[in-house]
Amino acid sequence: MKKMSKMDKKIKSVMGEFKEGTLHSGKGGKVVKSKDQAVAIAMSEGRKASKGKK
Repeated sequence: MKKMSKMDKKIKSVMGEFKEGTLHSGKGGKVVKSKDQAVAIAMSEGRKASKGKK
């Protein structure tokens, strides 16, 4: 079985937040209601996580 990368873990956690209804756009922004916007946020945060210190 393939080991999950930092990017995969971050995407999973962000999409979990979206499903719970607690994902916000930016710091203190509005709650995200669009699945497309949630995917964009997840991919962006995933890239940031994978570029961090290894």
